[in-house]
Amino acid sequence: MDHLYRFEHQGAARHAVERDGVWRLVEGDVFGTYRLGAEVAPAARPLAPVLPSKIVAVGLNYRDHAAEQHKALPEEPMIFIKPSTAVIGPGDPIRLPPGVGRVDHEAELGVVIGRTAYRVPRERAGDYILGLTCVNDVSARVLQAKDVQFTRAKGFDSFAPLGPAVALGLDPRALDVEGWVNGERRQASNTRELIFPVDHLVAFVSFVMTLLPGDVISTGTPAGVGPLAAGDRVVVKVQGVGALSNPVVAEP
Repeated sequence: MDHLYRFEHQGAARHAVERDGVWRLVEGDVFGTYRLGAEVAPAARPLAPVLPSKIVAVGLNYRDHAAEQHKALPEEPMIFIKPSTAVIGPGDPIRLPPGVGRVDHEAELGVVIGRTAYRVPRERAGDYILGLTCVNDVSARVLQAKDVQFTRAKGFDSFAPLGPAVALGLDPRALDVEGWVNGERRQASNTRELIFPVDHLVAFVSFVMTLLPGDVISTGTPAGVGPLAAGDRVVVKVQGVGALSNPVVAEP
């Protein structure tokens, strides 16, 4: 399984592909034509693997999460957008804004779009996927309940950790998804439990809007979401992708 990382190399952000523990620089365009170049040392702290123009997130896409939120199962995907300014990478702090009340972790599988996608047929969805990553859909829960829509609750800076890598060629249909806080597992499910699977989501979202290379569809979170506090460390694990770890701090 190849993993695509983004990291600082000689003063610039570069991509590298890790294969069997060996990292090689990407020469060319990761969303087009590229080759693998020189071997490099693994990065101690990778950057967010992509810089999406938008993250299209899906609400209530696991049956158990809908139940814990006391919501009926949706008849079609419930989508909202997290801005690009919310993105942080592995090891970057999730910043708790002052006065917003409870802020929750949400462990999710992220689907990274590989080429421009508009009104993609479901049976061709895989042709438009670069790979899979981990997402933490951090959410200001009090604001989410208060507002009619989710933009404010989900859109704060640092509320979209991504990474640590993009797994290339990984089948999304049966992957374990877990959320951990301070070494305690709080969320555990499998993408088999998705109400709307990945191919459905790519077709549905791309019918509404053009997805650009590097955009991410965050596929929803399983049950077990819970609050974060300053000093916590939250980890999202997706089978075959890796572990995305971020500290939590209070923003003055």
